[in-house]
Order: sequence, then structure tokens, then C-alpha cells
Amino acid sequence: MAELLKVEALSAGYGEAVVLNNISLSLDEGKTLALLGRNGTGKTTLINTLAGATRQHAGSITLGGTLLHKLPSHERAGVGIGWVPQERNIFKSLTVDENLTAVARAGAWTPARVYEMFPRLAERKTNLGTQLSGGEQQMLAVGRALVLNPKLLLLDEPLEGLAPIIVEELLKAIRRITRDEGLSAIIVEQHPQAILAISDSAVVLDRGTVVHAGTAQELREQPALVDRLLGVSR
Repeated sequence: MAELLKVEALSAGYGEAVVLNNISLSLDEGKTLALLGRNGTGKTTLINTLAGATRQHAGSITLGGTLLHKLPSHERAGVGIGWVPQERNIFKSLTVDENLTAVARAGAWTPARVYEMFPRLAERKTNLGTQLSGGEQQMLAVGRALVLNPKLLLLDEPLEGLAPIIVEELLKAIRRITRDEGLSAIIVEQHPQAILAISDSAVVLDRGTVVHAGTAQELREQPALVDRLLGVSR
């Protein structure tokens, strides 16, 4: 299987502050990577760096043969990055339908397919972003990223703060997007078992460095190892 993403010796942060140190990882086409770690270990900074929202101090990022680190953030969607940040960043003054159609690019993922996957959004097509619940806003944020028809989907804590029924809906959708549709993804999540179940590989960060890299199955089958890596005491 062809390599899609390659990160080599990456250091990045905000201004002069370096948060990530010497990060290296790779992801093949059609595969999903679970990005794990305690709060403040650099997971969001890594996602933001891939999206172009931090200052990169060293290293390289290659996406499908394109030197991603040389592109400004507003050009990265055009070469295949679909980003769902923690803040969701939907256009709250636009309707659901306008949110989707305003950014849609030609490809397999259309607003109609997003509505089929998230019937809640179909029922609220004419609602403004401000009129949606937190879970519906998250669905819309995922839908906005999909209609860009990306090569790589970046999801930063997509389940955070959501009701259990919405968590189940989103997990089902993410499983479909990655497993059934074969879209490559990197997923940051505080609840590792939920994401490890639908991931191929896993990377654990601590203090801005990679402290573990391996298969998701390995971590699923060794909860004690997960607890140790994440600093959890039973």
C-alpha cells in the first residue's frame, strides 16, 4: 500500500515556543492513525501543524508527494487536507446547507452524501449554525471537511463533550468514512478504546515527543500498557 503522509524530524509550536520535538511518523493510504496522549502532550499542536496553523521550526511534512510544510494553511485543503479542529469552525451565520455548499469541491463526497450519513443535518438544512446543538455542529464540521474531498481527514477530539447517543452516531460515521470508504484519517481522542477499535495504528505523545508507535490492535489488547503510556493509575 502506498504511503500517503510522511512526517520527518518535525519540531513546531507557537511563536518561539517549541511544543513538538523531533516527531516522525507515517501513514499509508486508506489507513487510520489514533493519536493518543494526556492533555498538554502536543496532540492538538501536531494536528494544527499538519493543517498549517502553527509555526514549524524544523523537519518536513509530505502528503502524497507534495511538500506540505512549504504551503500556507489556506492552500493545504487544495492538496488534500480535511481538518476538523476542536473549535469546529463552522460558519455560524450560515445555514447548514450553505456551510456545506460554500466549501464543496468536486468528488465523491457531496452535500447529499453528508445528509444521507447524518440525517439530523438533513432535517436542519435551513437552520443557522447558531441553531444547532453541539453534536449537530460537530456533524456539520465533519461534513464540511468531507465535501472538500480530502486525501487525509484530521479529527481533533471529535467526541469531546457530546451526549452518548451522539458519540455512537459519530463513531458509526467515522467507521464508515475510514473503514468502508477508505479515507485516511488521524484521530485525536481522550478515550483511547473508542478510537483504537476503528484504527490501524497508534502513536502516543508525551511532552511533545513520540513515546510509542505501533498497531492499534497491540494497544487494544494491552489496556495496562495504554494506562502506563497515558499515565493512568488504576
